[in-house]
Amino acid sequence: MSDPLDNLIFYQQSMQLYDACWDDCDVLAKDFRGKEVARQLIRSCGSVSANIEEGYGRGHGKEYPQFLRISRGSARETKGWYQRSAKLLPAELVSDRTQKLNGIIAMLSKTIKTLEEKNSKK
Repeated sequence: MSDPLDNLIFYQQSMQLYDACWDDCDVLAKDFRGKEVARQLIRSCGSVSANIEEGYGRGHGKEYPQFLRISRGSARETKGWYQRSAKLLPAELVSDRTQKLNGIIAMLSKTIKTLEEKNSKK
């Protein structure tokens, strides 16, 4: 049985990003300075999809946009950790991850706005 959550593009992209982040952390962890960055990066990146899941699981009331805001904050944090890792990861990879995060942030922002407008009409 299919989970409707799996149809959300920003959720799909956040899960794909987490898989990529896992591999990126392997590279970071090889350098003693990169180990702490890897710890922070994997936590913040995992938080993006985890908060989408939790908010979606609570239903489409007022809590859902709040969890999406938390997810958006985690995406911004993840973007920052990727920028901090630029000395250990290839520039093209950091740029690619940053662009993907910008897309996720934009989709989350649009969804939050739409949900809040819908909730204000109730």
